[in-house]
Amino acid sequence: MHDSNLPGRRGFLKASVLGALTPWLPAEATGATTKRDDVATFPKAPLAPQPFQFLPAGSIRPSGWLKRQLDIQAAGLGGRVDETWPDLGPRSGWLGGDGESWERGPYFVDGLLPLAWQLDSPELKAKAQRFIDWTLENPWSNGMFGPKSNDDWWPRMVMLKVLTQYQELTGDARVVPFMTRYFHYQLGALPARPLRDWGRMRWQDEVASIVWLHARTQDPKLLELAALLKKQGYDWQGMFATFPFHDKTDAKMVEAKRKNAFMEDDGLQVHGVNIAQALKASAVWSLVSRDADDRAAVTHQLAQLDQYHGQPNGMFSADEHLAGRSPSQGVELCAVVEAMYSLETALAITGDAALGDRIERIAYNALPAAFTDDMWAHQYDQQPNQVECSLHKRPWTTNGPEANLFGLDPHFGCCTANFHQGWPKLTASLWMASADGGLAATLYAPCRVSTTVRGVAIDIEQETDYPFRDDIAMTMRPASPVAFPLRLRVPAWCRSPSVRVNGETIAAVAGQGFLTVDRQWKKGDRIELSFPADVVTEKGFNDSISFHRGALVFSLPIGEAWVKWRKRGLTDDWQVYPTTPWNYAVAPEGTMERHAVGTRPFAGATPAVTLTVHGRLVAWKAEEGAADPVPAKVIADGDPVTTLRLVPYAGAKLRITSFPRLPHDALQSAT
Repeated sequence: MHDSNLPGRRGFLKASVLGALTPWLPAEATGATTKRDDVATFPKAPLAPQPFQFLPAGSIRPSGWLKRQLDIQAAGLGGRVDETWPDLGPRSGWLGGDGESWERGPYFVDGLLPLAWQLDSPELKAKAQRFIDWTLENPWSNGMFGPKSNDDWWPRMVMLKVLTQYQELTGDARVVPFMTRYFHYQLGALPARPLRDWGRMRWQDEVASIVWLHARTQDPKLLELAALLKKQGYDWQGMFATFPFHDKTDAKMVEAKRKNAFMEDDGLQVHGVNIAQALKASAVWSLVSRDADDRAAVTHQLAQLDQYHGQPNGMFSADEHLAGRSPSQGVELCAVVEAMYSLETALAITGDAALGDRIERIAYNALPAAFTDDMWAHQYDQQPNQVECSLHKRPWTTNGPEANLFGLDPHFGCCTANFHQGWPKLTASLWMASADGGLAATLYAPCRVSTTVRGVAIDIEQETDYPFRDDIAMTMRPASPVAFPLRLRVPAWCRSPSVRVNGETIAAVAGQGFLTVDRQWKKGDRIELSFPADVVTEKGFNDSISFHRGALVFSLPIGEAWVKWRKRGLTDDWQVYPTTPWNYAVAPEGTMERHAVGTRPFAGATPAVTLTVHGRLVAWKAEEGAADPVPAKVIADGDPVTTLRLVPYAGAKLRITSFPRLPHDALQSAT
């Protein structure tokens, strides 16, 4: 949720009426070129060098289970929300209409655009193109762009991200001069009309687009603008250096901001989505500052969030503001997808393999958990210990009673517009170029890569059911033999990694980050990776335990009774009530079983992996639909030990993820 008291906010959020689709004109009809590069463009001096860089948008196509997941998104809200939600319909201000004219149009296209090209969908490309063509064809006379009903800097920051991807996908010649003109205008306008509110907190997103353009034009004015944005923006690195937010920042604390030296801007610096976006700030700025401390700061920032607000799904709690470590607190879907994008960006700039581990834990747990299996409904807030999704009051910091319902726009519509970027940007981050002319496998999922390395076109087919399985196979298909270094991320949780090239073992060491294989690659060369994972327990809030295997987190699924609350056009809003007990303490050992990876990869009804543990019912209750904080000490109710079947976190829409630990004597006495 964003602050409803901002000036002009009501005007930004006016709903519009859904109408017929406007005609689509392809880029060719505008006179723009359609030639695109297939080589990554790294920052140019005086910017600092970086070890990795995203491949040009469209270089990576999903396959296997990831392709099925993107197809589900396209067939659900991800591809059709504009047909049922007026805020993204034909009257959108970002289509020239009189409807919603703030962030929702840019948010939507930021994920729709890469999804459309990754799936090569003419229908989705047409939807995205309407927003892009209107934006490019209707600049203001002074260089500003976007709907004239507002001049807020923030929504333009999102649309700039869209335009950078679009230019890489199409080579559209309109984009670079359009962005240049806007940045020159903004450089002159910012002294009199400085950043405020959301733009002040999210300045780093625009600096990333400035760096992208500077790599293509070397315009020195761009670096002047970057410095001005940094100066006017919030000092995230300074906040984390003396991180004062150790506890749940409830509504009373936010309201008392004027009495608290640490609280500014209505608590925007403890707002979960702002913090998720801020995780890229220090790394992005390090390209300008060339400061090693800036580049490394994200590690400290994650450690602070983990220590005081960490959750087993890889995220930090923030419902709406930082909420402590109790697994009954939630996190906003916007924060999930923004944290993923921030860490993907930071991974490219720092080359830190540990960020890949974090991205995968978030992407393969927190991201799919926030949706129904068909992606036609989503939650605003998800909880690791989520025993009911209803209109009851929750222990949120500032959110309202709809926040964990599944639906079209529960509580607030920002996530409805913004969730689309999660899976497509993960896909775009699976492989990166390396600064020494090679490639890096940074994240793992099934895909096909098409790019050029050292002047030679190459396709790489990556076959895997990771994270549900341990093995990954890559087949290299260069147009002609070519020598280059290939970097393979070795997950930190893997104690016995195995790497083979054409059957020959390559020495791999646990914890080494990236393994480099530098050789001449020929068509048909095959790389086989195996990352065996142990079932481990992690200690959490009140000495609770959660179960993990590799990138997957496991949860106890609670029986679900879905109750339709209201009809919402093509979709519905749902409450979900428990039908089975959930108040178990468990022993810390588990036994894993593998099953087929289903058509819907994360569906709880067909889990690809399950974990069997033993537990007993204990005194642990819920109030107003939320589980009480995990009890540090438990008393068994006298019931016998029972066998519990845990499933991957995302498959259990009602779940317990953090359990009280069952004392050994309680387990023995009941067997």
